[in-house]
Amino acid sequence: MPDTANALLRQYVKLTEFLGAALGPDYEVALHDLTDKNRSVIAIANGYISGREVGAPLTNMALSVLKDESYEWQDYRLHYSGVSAAGNALRSSTMFIKEDGKLIGMLCINFDDSRFQNFAQQVLTLCHPNQFVQALEQPPEDEHAPRPETFRNSTEAVAQDAIAHELERLGVPADRLTSDERLHIIAALEASGIFLLKGAVKDVAAGLGCSQASVYRYLSQIKT
Repeated sequence: MPDTANALLRQYVKLTEFLGAALGPDYEVALHDLTDKNRSVIAIANGYISGREVGAPLTNMALSVLKDESYEWQDYRLHYSGVSAAGNALRSSTMFIKEDGKLIGMLCINFDDSRFQNFAQQVLTLCHPNQFVQALEQPPEDEHAPRPETFRNSTEAVAQDAIAHELERLGVPADRLTSDERLHIIAALEASGIFLLKGAVKDVAAGLGCSQASVYRYLSQIKT
């Protein structure tokens, strides 16, 4: 943990360790210090679930919270979707740590229930035809559902994930983007909070095949 960590956050470090041990190996617990968004994770238990270590950056979900300032009227966010390092679906919850009304940190719990899902599938397979089991396992997709939280150990990877998501939505490879399409993607990235990370302009420019000056120009257009 950095020596500069807030005194209040220091009290959560042991809590992070305790929750990880008490909840068990299917629960990851991570503590974020928002002083450095690029290296915000200052304590983590069972980090193998997301593949992260101390020093990992904020996630796409955390950046969006900072951008939309939803922490101002919420004390926590419960049961949103995430994806583990192994590609398993996670059920995630985050508590917003505030000091005098200012958001200074986040305590996040990510539950990987894949072991229990696999066991339930085996039981259902014994009891019901395959078609019934498949119907239970494949709920209809919600096109308006928020993007699942992803976990990375570098800000470059966070930016690459965000760019890949926007390119997939447009259905256009980066080397064939028009100026308007590139502007659309950068506007979406700006709204998601990617540019709160230091060095994000360089990473976005590399991912979209344009210069950093072009990214700044697009951002200026968006703001005006």
